[in-house]
Amino acid sequence: MKVLEQSERFGGSLQAVTERFLRAMNDGEKVIGGSGLHQIMTRLSREAMKVTARLNQGYHEPQEIQALMEELTGRRIDDSFRMFPPFYTDCGKNLHIGKNVFINSGCQFQDQGGIYIGDGTLIGHSVVLATLNHDLDPAHRPDMYPKPIRIGKNV
Repeated sequence: MKVLEQSERFGGSLQAVTERFLRAMNDGEKVIGGSGLHQIMTRLSREAMKVTARLNQGYHEPQEIQALMEELTGRRIDDSFRMFPPFYTDCGKNLHIGKNVFINSGCQFQDQGGIYIGDGTLIGHSVVLATLNHDLDPAHRPDMYPKPIRIGKNV
């Protein structure tokens, strides 16, 4: 199903489609491989790849990194946020970053299921945070189950 058809099926605008996707992920809804929900996930991944490609190319001042992360997440990122790219994510829209957070270089976040990073958290080099797990049954291996990661304050 094409994205335009999905947007009509899931409530209209692409923003509405993204909101529907995030509700499903935050409710722990199973993502069936090839379904409309899976195709929305694929569209969001492509958008995230475009933003992270810009983020990871060349040097950026902290304010530029903040602006790119706001574009990636679709929400305001506090001025105290700091990051050393490269950084990779295959969604971005379910990433929630507190104040005074630092993310070191080489991190990879799979945030479809939700990643919540509390205030004052420091994340080291090359950390991988994954919120999706595939079905163990080989006949249903493309199906995925989202679960959030919640990192507290000052971790």
